[in-house]
Amino acid sequence: MTDQPHANEPPVWDTAHRRAAPAPPPGAPGALTGGIHFAGVLMTLNGILAIFQGIAAIAEDDVYARIGSYVYEINLTGWGVILLILGVVALVTGWGILKGAGWARFAGIALASLSLIAQFLFLPYAPLWAMILIAIDFFVIWALATQYPQHQRV
Repeated sequence: MTDQPHANEPPVWDTAHRRAAPAPPPGAPGALTGGIHFAGVLMTLNGILAIFQGIAAIAEDDVYARIGSYVYEINLTGWGVILLILGVVALVTGWGILKGAGWARFAGIALASLSLIAQFLFLPYAPLWAMILIAIDFFVIWALATQYPQHQRV
């Protein structure tokens, strides 16, 4: 009769699985949630891609399509410098997010917001690419704003 489930416990066939694994201690590897890891990887990749996008815009003006009159028109060298700077800062911030640094959460939200605005303004030059990066920035903002552990390192 000792193998019978008690009223306050759900029936479990294998008694080894009755208890959940303990939570990792603060600062331990794996203490960040999956969404935060994914946001850190996306922020790092977004930084690398923005660096390449900026270098392409600085190197040759014929890489991107020529457009007529555009309200937010900046020459491609100017866009290249803006994207290069945003990319380098995004790369550093993404690395900080992956390391669990407390400053990286707020910097990541601010930087992903700036990147989202810059990609919106860059839409006429590379529409599909800009839309993909806008979606990545949106996910990074969402992940950093909603799922961050209480035991962050500063």
